[in-house]
Amino acid sequence: MSEENNWNDSVNHPKHYNQGNIECIDYLRDNLGEGFSYYLEGNIKKYMHRWRYKKAPVEDLRKAAWYLGKLIENQVFDEH
Repeated sequence: MSEENNWNDSVNHPKHYNQGNIECIDYLRDNLGEGFSYYLEGNIKKYMHRWRYKKAPVEDLRKAAWYLGKLIENQVFDEH
């Protein structure tokens, strides 16, 4: 598996978040309702705060970008 594929697995679809019939992020969107955007914002802030202190800082930056993409997607969905 290439390094890029490893990144996709650990950032976009980690195995430990895909154990049931629904991916964790989809469950959270459904369960949190309007609070989902705050959850996403909190995760963006968490990864942006700690990336400098990690052995693999780029992975945390990619995770922040992933959550930002989900936040944008969620806002576009809410506007329609």
